[in-house]
Amino acid sequence: MASLKEYRCEICGDVTANPVHWFLIQCGPTELKVQLWDAAAADAPGARHLCGEGDAQVYISRWFESMCSPPKPDFSAMPSGRKPA
Repeated sequence: MASLKEYRCEICGDVTANPVHWFLIQCGPTELKVQLWDAAAADAPGARHLCGEGDAQVYISRWFESMCSPPKPDFSAMPSGRKPA
């Protein structure tokens, strides 16, 4: 039996195994690349997963503010599928 791959949104923490309409972001200190969901690219090192246009815009805005890659949030203490307050 194959295991189901889940992805978590970098902004709101939503979790899904079916990332329809999600976006991917690859970024570094001087470059940011936004792309439509692609399964192979989603598993690439450093790929950031965003559940929709709004959260992608938030991520991009934070990147511009910091002028470097924002750290990945730590959702390890949150139950699966719960959004942060």
